Amino acid sequence: MPSESILAHKKEVVKELSGKVKEAQSIVLADYRGLTVEQDTELRNALRKAGVEYRVVKNTLTKFALKENGIEGVDEHLNGPTAIAMCSSDPVAPAKVLAEYAKKFEKLELKVGVVDGKVIDVNGIKQLAELPSKEVLIAKVLGGFNAPISGFVNVLNGNLRGLAIVLNAIAEKKQSA
Repeated sequence: MPSESILAHKKEVVKELSGKVKEAQSIVLADYRGLTVEQDTELRNALRKAGVEYRVVKNTLTKFALKENGIEGVDEHLNGPTAIAMCSSDPVAPAKVLAEYAKKFEKLELKVGVVDGKVIDVNGIKQLAELPSKEVLIAKVLGGFNAPISGFVNVLNGNLRGLAIVLNAIAEKKQSA
C-alpha cells in the first residue's frame, strides 16, 4: 500500500490534470516509445510553439482525470507509454502537430483523441489535423461575406457606367446635329 505522501501527490496530479482536461478544447494521446531524445525534443518544441501542453502522466492517473470530466471510452487506449497533448485555445493544434510528426517519425503512434468531450479515433485525429487553421477559416468566412457586397458594387458601377455612356452618346448626337 502506498504511503500517505505518495497518495497525496497522486491526488494532486489527478486534480491538476483534471483541471487542464476540463479547459482543453482538444486532447490527443500518443505512444512515444522508440523516439530518440532529439526527436522528442523537436516534437516538444513544435508543440510548445503551437501552444500545446505535452506531458507524460501515468495511465491510471490519466484515466481518473478523464473520468472526472465524464470522458469515457479511452481506457482501452491507455496501455504502454502514453503522452497527452492538450490545448485550450486551438482545437486543431494538438492533432495537427502530432499528425505531422507521426508522419515524420514512424515510431510516434497516435492512439486516440478527445474533442469537446467526444472521443475520436486515429482517423478522426488525422481529419482534424487536415482542417485549415483558425485564421484561414476566418478569412474564408469574411471573404464569403465580402463577395456579395463586391458583386453589388460592380452591378451599381455597371449601371452607372452604362448610363454615362448613353448620356455621352446623346450629348454627342445633339452636338453633331
